[in-house]
Amino acid sequence: MSVVIVIPARYASTRYPGKPLVALTGATGEAKSLIQRSWEAASQVQGVDRVVVATDDDRIRAASEAFGAEVVMTSESCGNGTERCAEALDVLGGGYDIIVNLQGDAPLTPHWFVEDLIAGLRADTGAEVATPVLRCDGRALNGFLDDRANGRVGGTTAVFGEGARALYFSKEVIPYTPRRYEAEEATPVFHHVGVYAYRPQALRDYATWPMGPLEQLEGLEQLRFLERGRAVLCVEVAAQGRQFWELNNPEDVPRIEAMMREMGMA
Repeated sequence: MSVVIVIPARYASTRYPGKPLVALTGATGEAKSLIQRSWEAASQVQGVDRVVVATDDDRIRAASEAFGAEVVMTSESCGNGTERCAEALDVLGGGYDIIVNLQGDAPLTPHWFVEDLIAGLRADTGAEVATPVLRCDGRALNGFLDDRANGRVGGTTAVFGEGARALYFSKEVIPYTPRRYEAEEATPVFHHVGVYAYRPQALRDYATWPMGPLEQLEGLEQLRFLERGRAVLCVEVAAQGRQFWELNNPEDVPRIEAMMREMGMA
């Protein structure tokens, strides 16, 4: 099965304009843009035939080409990363069995998250889309709860049922947890990792559907699949000692840089 990773990136983010070009400094003191760090994370994934950045902005195109990325230009009308991936697939001419959406705000995504995701979709022929979930420890969960208490949108959580089929995704912390947990304690909450693997037809279908009410309320693109009754597979991945966080707000920059230094990431 041929696989392409698409990194959708737009400059005009509602919450954080210019986010793909924000510099992140690692353990060696070297500053690299968010889009470069996301591309480097994608390039570490084994078993992938191609990695491309998909954008509608010449500043992101120029920055990406400067560090050696292949860039696909897409339209400004794309409402989210999944729509941009669908358009990028058409620009590329199709020909891929699995399209991975590695969103450009998750530079800490370990390569095995994506490798496990691809393997999960290959193995489950009934699933049209797959996405990773990571069981929160107390430190991660408490970070989510603190963000919500302070009016910030932090990570997304997921609940799933039999066959690991997704039931719902939310920017609220679900399911409800009646207590706080110790830093290293396992919790019943799963962090949704913002990576997707699609079968080509599911991705093309998605681009033809209007936004549903749940997607509009939550601002979560994957809910469009659930609202259409499509099977979304949740693939549980293991942190293996790595920390994971997405860059959603300016306040996340020092948090991610601290994680990078702690993990010795250059």
